[in-house]
Amino acid sequence: MHANLRHFIETLRRENQIIEIEAEVDPYLELAEIHRRVIEAEGPALLFKRVKGSAFPVVTNLFGTRRRVDLAIGPRPEETVRRAVSALHSLLPPKPSVLWREKDWILSLTKTGLRMVNPKYAPVLEIQERSVDLTRLPVLTSWTDDGGPFVTLPLVYTEHPVTGEHNLGMYRVQIYGSNQTGIHWQIHKGGGFHYYEAERLGQALPTTLFLGGPPALILSAIAPLPEMLPELLFTSFLMGEKLSRVKVSNQPHPLIAEAEFAICGTVPANVRKPEGPFGDHYGYYSLTHDFPVFDVHTVYHRRDAIYPATVVGKPRQEDYFIGEYLQSLLSPMFPVVMTGVKALWTYAETGFHALAAAIVRESYHREALAHAFRILGEGQLTLTKFLILTDVQLDLQDFKTLLETVLARFEPENDLLILHETAMDTLDYTGRHLNHGSKAIMLGLGSTKRDLPQHIEGGTLLGIKGVKPFCAGCLLLEAPAFNHSPELANDLLPYLLDAPFKDWPLMILVDDITLALEPTGFLWQVFTRFDPAHDIYATTEMLKHRLVYHGPILIDARMKPGYPGEVLPDEKTVNLVDRRWKDYGLSHQV
Repeated sequence: MHANLRHFIETLRRENQIIEIEAEVDPYLELAEIHRRVIEAEGPALLFKRVKGSAFPVVTNLFGTRRRVDLAIGPRPEETVRRAVSALHSLLPPKPSVLWREKDWILSLTKTGLRMVNPKYAPVLEIQERSVDLTRLPVLTSWTDDGGPFVTLPLVYTEHPVTGEHNLGMYRVQIYGSNQTGIHWQIHKGGGFHYYEAERLGQALPTTLFLGGPPALILSAIAPLPEMLPELLFTSFLMGEKLSRVKVSNQPHPLIAEAEFAICGTVPANVRKPEGPFGDHYGYYSLTHDFPVFDVHTVYHRRDAIYPATVVGKPRQEDYFIGEYLQSLLSPMFPVVMTGVKALWTYAETGFHALAAAIVRESYHREALAHAFRILGEGQLTLTKFLILTDVQLDLQDFKTLLETVLARFEPENDLLILHETAMDTLDYTGRHLNHGSKAIMLGLGSTKRDLPQHIEGGTLLGIKGVKPFCAGCLLLEAPAFNHSPELANDLLPYLLDAPFKDWPLMILVDDITLALEPTGFLWQVFTRFDPAHDIYATTEMLKHRLVYHGPILIDARMKPGYPGEVLPDEKTVNLVDRRWKDYGLSHQV
């Protein structure tokens, strides 16, 4: 599709999907505030021609609408995946008539792969920096309390020190100085696995940080691919052509020939430095923790290199549109990889890992539980905190309909399972320790068990400031801050057994009921603010070795001590951008 970033930018120009900003803009807070306003208004991509302190222009919001994602990748990959999955059974065993019928997409796969090119055809090698100085790059500081500037579209390439298998992942990179960065390798991601093996062997891990290149490269680094599917091969599939790389005599890795930058170095074993804070895609700050360091020895870049960046924060940001596309692309494969799982969706508004839902087969008693554990054992889905399952055919992206469907069939005595002491996403601080938390599985199967209430009339609860339904069967209770009433959820339980509350199968304590009434606000506020093992309340009894829950179920989804703060723009930057808005040339666009 697009061999490099600038080819994609030219397409955006033709489609009136990019604005070039000539005014000088500061990469410290100002640029990010402009970006956030434009993406909130569903505005264009932004090419900042003059960035304070750097000779390189910055491009952001490349994927900030579904249309631009489609312009980046085109319809072919989705069509190919759908046709391949639908033809799977007829292709085994292969028959000439079937192969002929499916020849178009089968032949397109023959273009997939990697190729080496002559260095003179590798634009990334046009400039080799003799003296490395990363501070010359226009790296953004997006939020006031960020620990420094962060590379936000980093394509981090490593190879397994024993097998040579590669990983390309998007792991945030904090600039520490002229030739050193932090690298946020999480324990459950491919780059982290490679570093674990290198460290076990006492070796430094050669690492290359790419910026730019084909747009498909960025999506591949984000995609939740199975471990056996190489990201570079997936990039080639998305492009519809072979991915060009180039060998460089003094580098252990081939470089992406069409990248804007290739930053090469090593990550030494057993060295850690404080990394963070960073305002991340959960909409909160991830806190300061010790992470590996990346020592840079060489920087290559195009002569007229463009620095690509994004800004993350509360949904919906640019990563939302990338995630939605990747799920649409890969979702037809779930029934093939996980037999009995008919459809699956994770919710970008919750940071993806906090909530997943699936339609599963229930052909025998509790078959759905087998599918639940299969889902929780698959790749990055192992980080799922709350999993909702049903056997009813519906659109999983319509969360209100999903929740109503499940609640009408939900029997807490049998349909709620809480798993204690499990791994948790590094960016989710609702657990009591970093990377530690719990999971919950909620089932809504078979025929309806109850008529769901849709309105609440009468009834008061001590300490509750407001009561409103989110949907049929789910009641929102606006409560004082957790610090003022930490025992409120437990104290409320006896009163929820009486009218008019007893017929509501699910109730949720929230900080802001107005925000929680609309689906995006509900998903973000609720699922990023509770840990199942600590914050789900119900009347319980012990039967043999099983804890049995009796409804209603109450979730305390308030901010709690130890949770990091929300990301918020600072007033000084907001006022600056207000004053300069006409200077940016965006008045008629946003």
